[in-house]
Amino acid sequence: MRPYVIVNVAVSADGKLSTRERRQVKISGKDDFDRVDELKAGCDAIMVGIGTVLADDPSLTVKSDARIDARARNGKPEHPVRIVVDSKGRTPPDAKILHKGPGLRIIAVSDMASEGDVTALKQHAKVIHAGGEFVDLLILLEKLHEMGINRLMVEGGGTLIWGLLSAGLVDELLVFVGNIIIGGKDAPTLADGTGYIYEPDFISLELVHALPMEEGVLIHWKVKNKGSE
Repeated sequence: MRPYVIVNVAVSADGKLSTRERRQVKISGKDDFDRVDELKAGCDAIMVGIGTVLADDPSLTVKSDARIDARARNGKPEHPVRIVVDSKGRTPPDAKILHKGPGLRIIAVSDMASEGDVTALKQHAKVIHAGGEFVDLLILLEKLHEMGINRLMVEGGGTLIWGLLSAGLVDELLVFVGNIIIGGKDAPTLADGTGYIYEPDFISLELVHALPMEEGVLIHWKVKNKGSE
């Protein structure tokens, strides 16, 4: 068993998450930010990869006081559990995700993480070991489910999203496409990684809706075939 997984991202009109230097770019506005905050508040946990932490230093907290209060009334913590997939244990000890707002943090590491880095991370977060050279995402999700995490939101980046998609671990995909073009063949996309070569391997999506928002469009898909699942 694993959590229900929702991937949420904002991309430029040419499908980029950020610049080739991995510099964060404002792609959407306040309407989409509010939508994302509502989605966060409705999930048990939020997951990002170490690349996102190093590039953007997100806190992944719920911003709306009303939504925080609603979570409390429902017997939930103020913020969802915040999770970093970090094979080598590179999360900085002063990262916002470890300090901003109350609540449980989880760092998922592989056997490649040094004992010293793991010890340092344990001062701020629960450390889960899952995998040899890299974090095994299926094992990680199974462990998260055992902890009571049933609804998981994933915010990136492209390497983590590709890993989840290619392992058949994504149920829904929410993509805000903004009205800018970033360009650059080396700029990160929604799904980086090795990619598929042959068409029968491609992951198929079922369109739920496409909604104009701000000067872009929010596209909601469900995953039809779950990759290698």
